[in-house]
Amino acid sequence: KTAANYAMHNADPSKKKLNPAGKWNSSKIIFTKKKVEHWLNGEIVLSFVPWSEDWYKRKNESKWKNAEKYGSFKKGYIGLQDHDSQLWFRNIKIRKL
Repeated sequence: KTAANYAMHNADPSKKKLNPAGKWNSSKIIFTKKKVEHWLNGEIVLSFVPWSEDWYKRKNESKWKNAEKYGSFKKGYIGLQDHDSQLWFRNIKIRKL
């Protein structure tokens, strides 16, 4: 599920090229009020419009349908997630656009 907007949007599998175990992958996420882009190893693999009609439809049909506040915060903490496997991060940079 790398590069997905969890349970809402999946990355394009034809563009998603992951490096083998032991090699680093690079990721860039650009999030504005008008568009979200997720880049993986130099390729754009996912794009969607946050809080759009489509976004709310997907939310209301997903595991988040009963999570009233899901996606409602416009600023705050950023969480890094794994699913019970070894994971490493390096060179994390966050800047306001």
